[in-house]
Amino acid sequence: MLGAARIRDLIPQQGAMCLLEAALRWDARGVLCRATSHLDLANPLRAAGRLGAVTGAEYGMQAAALHGALTGYRRPGVIAALRDLRCEVARLDQAAFGTLTVRAWRLAAGEAGSVYGFAVRAASGRLLVAGQGTVMVPAPPSGVLAHPPWPALSRPPAQDPARSDGGGWPAQGRP
Repeated sequence: MLGAARIRDLIPQQGAMCLLEAALRWDARGVLCRATSHLDLANPLRAAGRLGAVTGAEYGMQAAALHGALTGYRRPGVIAALRDLRCEVARLDQAAFGTLTVRAWRLAAGEAGSVYGFAVRAASGRLLVAGQGTVMVPAPPSGVLAHPPWPALSRPPAQDPARSDGGGWPAQGRP
């Protein structure tokens, strides 16, 4: 398990913008994280005192950045696109959700970036937010290897990402 300090060493988000408090497990395909920052009144993503569900995409993509760092992808990228964003609730800042689990799994990767699926769930296993994000990585200086070679395309998970973590771990409840 990795704590918040180690996570901040590995991802670009720092201070209060690092939304993840722990990485519980990971493998070559994905990562499972824990977060309670959705309940923090000082969460920097709050607007008008509320934390909208769409911010779940940031939780998911931070988990994706962490997974990339844990698996050897050391160059920071930028979120270039979000697809299939599914918000099952209006807000994430509900105490009833308890500790969130945030899963991200690599769907594809190459020199220019990667595509990750993600799911954010309440402690009960209820799906709150799910989607896909594309991360683009600026080209390295000429002659520099950006990261260890990735397969041109990784196979997507066999299960519906909203019902599975994509890394072979059992789904936590059903939507």
